[in-house]
Amino acid sequence: MPHLLIAGKLHPSGEALLDTLRDRGVTIDYIHEVSEASFADKIHLADAMVIRTQPLSAASIAKAERLKVVSRHGVGYDSVDLPALNARQIALTVVGDVNSVSVAEHAMMQLLAAAKRAIAADQSVRDPSGWNWRNRLEPREISGKNLLIIGYGRIGRHLARMAGGFGMTIRAYDPYLLSQGWPEGDVAPVASLDQGLAWADFISIHIPKSDKPLLGAAEFAKMKDGVILSNTARGGIVCEVALGAALASGKVGAAGIDVFDHEPPTEPLPYFSQGNVVLSPHVAGLTNECSERMAISAIENAMNFLDGTIDSSLVVNRQILLQGGLSA
Repeated sequence: MPHLLIAGKLHPSGEALLDTLRDRGVTIDYIHEVSEASFADKIHLADAMVIRTQPLSAASIAKAERLKVVSRHGVGYDSVDLPALNARQIALTVVGDVNSVSVAEHAMMQLLAAAKRAIAADQSVRDPSGWNWRNRLEPREISGKNLLIIGYGRIGRHLARMAGGFGMTIRAYDPYLLSQGWPEGDVAPVASLDQGLAWADFISIHIPKSDKPLLGAAEFAKMKDGVILSNTARGGIVCEVALGAALASGKVGAAGIDVFDHEPPTEPLPYFSQGNVVLSPHVAGLTNECSERMAISAIENAMNFLDGTIDSSLVVNRQILLQGGLSA
């Protein structure tokens, strides 16, 4: 029977599924801590591995003598050394459409909270001298405003549906979809990122991280004054220094930030003390419901790969043909 390594604490429903696997004879190492060091002395035993947000480096992969599949407890995999997995012919799976609604809801919350100045409003009530903040008329309506969604996958489409309910005018920027054919009858695309940035009153980011920020000082300069920004995607997509400067100058009127270059941040960022920023600890996809779905899906992906029943659309490196059951 296979040996399964779980690197990071799971939802109780996932733990119950592990008990079922043990009853079937699967052996399991279950490590609650989320760090690469915590599984260093276990990875050489694993046939399959479920990993959360901690790094999986080439050095760790080199120790994985039996490993056939790494199953991400989520959809992003920028902390995993994919070339090292490819070199060893180890598959990488993601959980698919299990967290998109949760992330879209969080993005919608950030847009609303930033527009309505929820943090400043809360503080004005707690501060005995703050009540008259209300007369500054800082909160804004979102109805009738322009929302640019950067990245129009599952999360972006859920957000478009939600924002449409608030009467927003919605456009999307997604160069991949533009090249493949834009979905008919859906939210209209912008022809370029620059065009979208100049048009938008609100911007929400839902794309993978690349090797450099998508939004830096030059991109902020192209935005409307007072634009509201939400990032629930990944740290590094927005330049933190440029964002701090844009918030300080008023170019960005408010922001909701769930992701950071370093998690947790190693030191306070310049905008941490500002009342026009809503911060959260990379929690957009960590609702109770979503955590349950991710835990179960991540375990099932690992086991399904080993027994040859994996949905190939959930395998990131589909070019790898493995004895474990991945078909072309």
